[in-house]
Amino acid sequence: MTLTLATQIALIAAGVIFLWALILGVWKFAQIMRSPDGAAHIYVDIAHRAALMYSFATAMLGVFVQFSAWSTAVNLVALVVVVFFFVTAIASYCLHGTLRDTENQLHPTSPMMTASMVALIVGEIGGTAVILLGFIVEQVGTWN
Repeated sequence: MTLTLATQIALIAAGVIFLWALILGVWKFAQIMRSPDGAAHIYVDIAHRAALMYSFATAMLGVFVQFSAWSTAVNLVALVVVVFFFVTAIASYCLHGTLRDTENQLHPTSPMMTASMVALIVGEIGGTAVILLGFIVEQVGTWN
């Protein structure tokens, strides 16, 4: 079976994010071992868990774009938007885990943070909805 370009990109991205998650797990373990209370910084923990979840979410998107009614271009744009926000979220968690500068990146909030969160919400939900709808349309078309 030949995979579509969108599927190839999704699965490669899923693999890279999963590898990143495994590396973050080592970082988390190292912090746990050095910590007097046996815990990693909250954002190291969040980065590790988010990367694990986002890797599998990206793999799911790969399945949806493989069997989509939409064009490669539509699937690619939607996929890149979603994965971009997945990666930037993980990166921001890593940044806060490295800097140890906060335990809540959303508080206190700012107009820039609010705009970033709105963009993330629209991008992740909108891109996923486009991809899922393409999958559903294609599958419904096969029902007799």
